Amino acid sequence: MSGHSKWATIKRKKDAIDSKRGAIFTRVGKEITVAARMGGGDPEGNPRLRLAVLKAKSVNMPKDNIERAIKKGTGDLEGVTYEECLYECFGPGGIAIMVSAVTDKKSRTTPEVKSILTKLGGSLATSGSVSRLFEKKGIIVLESSQVTEDELVDLAAGAGAEDVVNEGEVFRVITSPDDYEAVMHVLNEKGLKSEESEIRYIALVSSEIEDKETAEKVMKLIDQLDGHDDVTSVTSNFELAPSLEKEFE
Repeated sequence: MSGHSKWATIKRKKDAIDSKRGAIFTRVGKEITVAARMGGGDPEGNPRLRLAVLKAKSVNMPKDNIERAIKKGTGDLEGVTYEECLYECFGPGGIAIMVSAVTDKKSRTTPEVKSILTKLGGSLATSGSVSRLFEKKGIIVLESSQVTEDELVDLAAGAGAEDVVNEGEVFRVITSPDDYEAVMHVLNEKGLKSEESEIRYIALVSSEIEDKETAEKVMKLIDQLDGHDDVTSVTSNFELAPSLEKEFE
């Protein structure tokens, strides 16, 4: 699956994915609000909201937070209006990056994303020039201490998952966008909690970086983009060359 497991593992060693509980809830809350604004506040009749709520439950987001985020989207509570943004980018070494964001002010977020790119050797790309290198998949990351690989494969495959990747400390379950909800539902029913769960872009072809300095720049760029308050996900086709893996353990 284009080498993302190596980058994900390295990133977790440096800093757990969305390790701050508040950051997780903020991002998921925005997703719920946007979904409710676009399709109404009833999850049964709004598939996108149903997925967002499912994701919220998978990260133990309190019920009150979920309900409040829905009411913001439907207008039952005062709150800001969010919109989605998708940025196609190039990074050091010519790597491709997809950045998804949810913001209450695009005129603020876009220049800030552009500034991060410019300072760290990247640039915004024209529409379609980067997205053609990616496809959307459901990604669910679980701590491996919760379940054996065989048990997870049986559960996930039975619900329609395409693959289960063993990355040591975590398992990565990969689904089509259409099967994501069913797989999430089965895992939740079994009491399995996810570290990360979303439908996002993944690279069709990886771009291997062999130069240490360039690799460091790429990692710093991805970290800073991912750390932006409005960014919900960052995906790249970056893959670290095997000769450099020990340098970043």
